[in-house]
Amino acid sequence: MQVLNPEGWPRPPGYSNGIAAEGRQVSVAGQIGSTPDGTIAPDFAGQIRLVLENTVAILAEAGAGPEHITRMTWFVTDMDKYLAAVKDVGAAYGEIIGKNYPTMTLVEVSRLVYEDALLEIETTAVVPPE
Repeated sequence: MQVLNPEGWPRPPGYSNGIAAEGRQVSVAGQIGSTPDGTIAPDFAGQIRLVLENTVAILAEAGAGPEHITRMTWFVTDMDKYLAAVKDVGAAYGEIIGKNYPTMTLVEVSRLVYEDALLEIETTAVVPPE
């Protein structure tokens, strides 16, 4: 993967402006903070951890890992809750995804399909050719 950042631009914190990658694309549907049995974590910190763990588990099914993530789109139902949990978000991200900073978009939405879900993240990864 090649991180794309025009000359003279500061590196953005926690994400990349662009990524160029060649290989097999893997798309992960929007994941919410629930366990495999459907139990949704009660708070933002718990939900972000489960969202990222679920994402990594799905990527593994395709032979991909967090290092192959090129794009993430984050949908949150309350930006204030996200900002209040930003330290927990960063800690969970570092533990589960590591030092990979794909392109990202974060948007606040009025609601998600699952009433108790506070966030949903959809992910794209590219596995390089062997």
